[in-house]
Parts: sequence; C-alpha cells; structure tokens
Amino acid sequence: MNFGFFGIQFSFGLQQSNMSAIYKYLGAEESEIPILWLAGPVTGLILQPIIGAISDGTWSPRFGRRKPFFLIGAICASVALLFMPYSPSIWIAASLLWILDAGNNIAMEPYRAFVSDILPKKQHSLGFLMQSFFTGLGTTLANFTPAILISIGFFALTDTMDNGIPVATYWAFFIGAFASIASILVSVYTTKEYPPTPEELAAIKAEKEHGNILTRTWKDIVTAFKEMPLTMKQLIPVKFFTWYAMFCYWQYLTSAMSLSFFGTLDTDTAGFKEAQVLTGQVNGSYNIVCFMVAFALVPLAYKIGAKGVHFFALILGGIGVFCIPYLSVTEVLFSIPNPFGSGATPIYTLYLATIGLGIAWASMLAMPYQLLAGSIPKEKTGVYMGIFNMFIVIPMIIQILTMQGFVYELLGSNPINVIKMAGVFLGLAAVFTLFIKVKRKNQVVQ
Repeated sequence: MNFGFFGIQFSFGLQQSNMSAIYKYLGAEESEIPILWLAGPVTGLILQPIIGAISDGTWSPRFGRRKPFFLIGAICASVALLFMPYSPSIWIAASLLWILDAGNNIAMEPYRAFVSDILPKKQHSLGFLMQSFFTGLGTTLANFTPAILISIGFFALTDTMDNGIPVATYWAFFIGAFASIASILVSVYTTKEYPPTPEELAAIKAEKEHGNILTRTWKDIVTAFKEMPLTMKQLIPVKFFTWYAMFCYWQYLTSAMSLSFFGTLDTDTAGFKEAQVLTGQVNGSYNIVCFMVAFALVPLAYKIGAKGVHFFALILGGIGVFCIPYLSVTEVLFSIPNPFGSGATPIYTLYLATIGLGIAWASMLAMPYQLLAGSIPKEKTGVYMGIFNMFIVIPMIIQILTMQGFVYELLGSNPINVIKMAGVFLGLAAVFTLFIKVKRKNQVVQ
C-alpha cells in the first residue's frame, strides 16, 4: 500500500540535496537561493487542499478514489526529473522544480488520506510510520546515489555537463524518474481500495448536485477551516517552527558545510563539489536512521503517546542540527571493518548529528498525522489532510520571504548561522508540542 511513497520521497530527496547546488552551478547568488525554492511551498499550498477535497468526492469502480492522483502526480514528477539536469539557466531549473513539486504534491496528498481510508484507527500509527519507513528508504537512496556512482568509478567528482552540473547528478535524477513511476505503479496495481458504503456513495452523489467541482471544492475547504478541530489548531505553531527549520536546513546545508569544512563558497572549487556530495551522505544517513527507528516509534507511541514521542524526537533533532557546524568531517568516531579485507570505512563525528535528526524526521512524518487522524471526520479526511499540509507549506513561504528579505543579513549573511537557527527552531517546536491536547475515548489527555 505504501510502496509508492518510496518513489515520491526519492524525488523529494534529490531536490533536498541537490537543488541549491544546481542553482549555484547555474549562477545563482547565495542570497537568491531561498526565493528559488518557492515552487514547493506554493504548489503545496494551492494543490494539496484542492486535491484532497476532490479525491474525497471521487469514486470510480475501476480506478478507485485516491490511486488516479498517485499516477498523474508520478508521471509529472518523472518528466521533470528527466529534464532537470539539462537546465541551461536558472529560470528553466526553477520552472521544472514547479512541475516536479506539483507532481509530488498531487501524488502525496491523497496518499495521506489513503492510510485513513483503508486502515482501522488502531492501525493508523503503523500506517503512517510505514510511510516514514519508505520515506527514509527512498530519500536515503536518493541522497547516496551520486556518491555511490562516483565511488564505484562510473564518474569522477569533476565530470560535469556543459551547464556545470555534475554528470553523477544527472544520472541520479534519471534513476529517480524511474523510481518515481515504478513504485507508484506497484501500489496502484497491487492495492485495492475499499468501495464507499451506500451511505457514503449517496453523500458523494448529493454533493455533486450542489454546483460544479470548483464550487464544491471551495465550499469544502471553507467549511473545514470553520470546523477545524482543536488538536489541529494547536499543531499550527509546532508545524511552523518545524518546517521553517527544515527549509533552512535543506537550503543552506551544502553552503554551511562547504564554508565550515572547506573554507569556501566558490562553486568552481573541489571543496564545494565535495560539500554537495557530503550533503547527500548526511541527508542519506539521517534517513537511514529514520527508517531504522520508524517501527520502534510504534510501541513507544502506544506507551507514552504520539505527543510525548514527538516532543523528545524534536529535541534530539534540534540538538543534532545545531551541532553540525561544531562537528568534523575529518575526526574519526569509529571505523567499520570491510569484510572483503580492503581496509575499514571511517565514520566521522559529523554523522552524530544524523542520529537526532533521523529520529526527529521519522516522528515529523508520522506523529502529527497520528495526532490529527483521530480528531477529524472520516468523510473529510482528504480535505483536512490537505489543509494540514498547508501548515507545512505556509511556514516554508514565510521562511523564503523573511530569509530573502532580512533574516539572512540579520544572521551575518553566514549559512552556518542559518543552520544553527534551524536547530533552535526545532527546539521551539518541541516546546509547543507540550501544549497539545489530544482527545481519546471522549476524554482530553494532556
């Protein structure tokens, strides 16, 4: 059921680790990076609630309710991934990112509702954490792909295309295009959606008699906002600080590590190219932690609650991100023996940060949805999941506008300080988690 999430997140992983570097290879200035990431949050803001509302009112005996959206989104994302590395200019790369993010959002939003549709409430934690598992797996492979291609000798670090983008980056995007469409097809062809009950079919039919699809969709979104559950409202500050922080991290990690470890921001240097590959390895490592701990969070969530798990996870993530500039890419923490006898692989202190961030990432992708799923009406799952994801993209838009406008200068125009601020914001998100009230069995549990 959740295997398609692997491809969606492979696509997201490629852009998280490579888009800032691609923009810089094409001539973007450091201060211009945030605005060039605008595609993701804006397409999410517009598309997710709309797609969620439309999918709530969709049913086809042949194609189902959510699966058509998976397939359409995967096709759009795959096309954008194929063409991205060939971008001759910044504006073409930015345009392709808009298509890529639109495709990912069309596919991803119904996927959240897919879990609530098919699984009983007691299995929601397992369903969303399974998505965390495939998110971690897909993003891990996406982030490590360029480094793997280089390490096995297919390409050298200095092999570049005419536009300056490394050849290994192109092949990583090509592999991502295949993974995106192939994994979605697995879910589409192997998972059967349950048909609506006669009552639900009657409700869908009645809805269609009240205006066209745009009118009904707008009405559903407005009504959902007015009737928003308390738990959902209390999650707003948690989501704000979480996703402001993560956008800072994704945008500036390569530059921060290039400056901290190699003393340069010049894209023509080997140091910057090494930092781009290192970004993929760091992001891949925290995603390894994510899919390793995802299922361990299930019994923990049953024991101390999703709120408690999310609090401790965000604290660990904040500490990890804040410490990245203070760790080292040369100091060996320990070495892993090579079973084939060709020496040991060193594990550097930098990777300590990925432990906390990986635990936080697994929680971010599951616990808020677990907190939300029990408080919203089943027949409106799609539209509420779409609105809930607006609480991700609006902080991203605010981050872009404020970072571009004054925050970057306020932080000394230093990407290292941006990473430190991201760590602090994850800690603030953890604090706000403590104020959430969760309803269980008609009781309010603090």
